[in-house]
Amino acid sequence: MEIKNITIIGSGALGSRIGLQAAISGYQVTFYDISETILDAAKSMLMKIGRQLVKSNKLTIESQGQALSRIHFTTDMNIALADCDFVSESVTEELSIKEKVWQQIGELAPVKTVFTTNTSYLLPSQLAALSGRPEKFCAFHFHDVFYARVVDIMPHPGTNPELIPLLQSLGRKLNQVPVLVKRESPGYIFNFMLMAVLGAAGRLKTKDVASIEDIDRSWMVNFHMPTGPFGILDNIGLDTAWHVVKERPDEASRAFAKMLKEYIDLGKLGEKSGEGFYRYPNPVYRDPEFLNS
Repeated sequence: MEIKNITIIGSGALGSRIGLQAAISGYQVTFYDISETILDAAKSMLMKIGRQLVKSNKLTIESQGQALSRIHFTTDMNIALADCDFVSESVTEELSIKEKVWQQIGELAPVKTVFTTNTSYLLPSQLAALSGRPEKFCAFHFHDVFYARVVDIMPHPGTNPELIPLLQSLGRKLNQVPVLVKRESPGYIFNFMLMAVLGAAGRLKTKDVASIEDIDRSWMVNFHMPTGPFGILDNIGLDTAWHVVKERPDEASRAFAKMLKEYIDLGKLGEKSGEGFYRYPNPVYRDPEFLNS
């Protein structure tokens, strides 16, 4: 099938990036979210990312304008799905919320629509049946989109195998590197590895082995990285990380989830709120003296 119209369900940090890249790649894009306030924030984010891409010579001003002209916004799910060829869902990483959303999408989307979830840690088999068309359902998981250009393709046992080459082709058209996860695995490939690192950092902190700054310094120096585990958590969003960690039954994960929740309750969600483990837009780990402290 030919994909022309892409609908993004959930216009948060990652949903916005997916939609903007789709528009840059020539697709008509419709963003759906539950309120105009959220959509207004998404519009501001799109403009900000666009300016950054122009500044870094990844996009021309003319191309930015053309991409933005292909983007539409609505709080009406019927309008969002009216002529939709492809759905990318990026709502809150909470199973009960995603279940309700997918039941609604399944009831309203045209027969032609391909269904994908951008879930970070849930499995597509947990949601596919609710869509009413499990054979057309697959996980299609993005990372940063512009600077970490991997898209994970993870089918569930009922996914039509013919969907895989379609998604691989779409991934390339969206300027991503598609990787196939042959069987369902929480966290796909990269997130599975990343959660091991972040979990280890969480254990070091909750057991008071070292400070947040020194844990990050150790990682940054040894691996020649610009950011440590807690800086990465700020980028991901502490609320997103908490939704994942709180589902784990082990004692270390419960302690880590408790620590994350303390920050969340103070409104410290990470980079998107201006403060998490560090303060933004100029966190101390970006200061050259951070590694000399």
